[in-house]
Amino acid sequence: MLNFNSIMIGTHQPKVLADFYEKVFGKPADWNDGSWYGWQVGSTHLTIGEHSEVKGKAKEPQRIILNLETEEVKGEFDRIKKEAKAKVIKEPYEMQGAWIATFADPDGNYFQLMSPWENESQAN
Repeated sequence: MLNFNSIMIGTHQPKVLADFYEKVFGKPADWNDGSWYGWQVGSTHLTIGEHSEVKGKAKEPQRIILNLETEEVKGEFDRIKKEAKAKVIKEPYEMQGAWIATFADPDGNYFQLMSPWENESQAN
């Protein structure tokens, strides 16, 4: 069985992204080593670091979307929009009883706020 351990965002501007995600998460990186930054986010680790092959904005930001779970989608949406000055891709909307909102980070990568998943075994 594999365990999903972490996500790395490669960038040409690691400090800019680190400052941005510090505002999104409401705390500084859990660790920093030169141009590398990392946060423990729930059971997954997010790492941001300089990558020599990455330049400019994401060309297909929909390809991989980071989903951040919260019971307060609307409240967190307002906070992140104000504090991180995140680019709004889609205002909060409801889909099958769950709330979703989509932002872009300074590199153009998409991330979403989402209501917690409720699987069938939990609902019964």
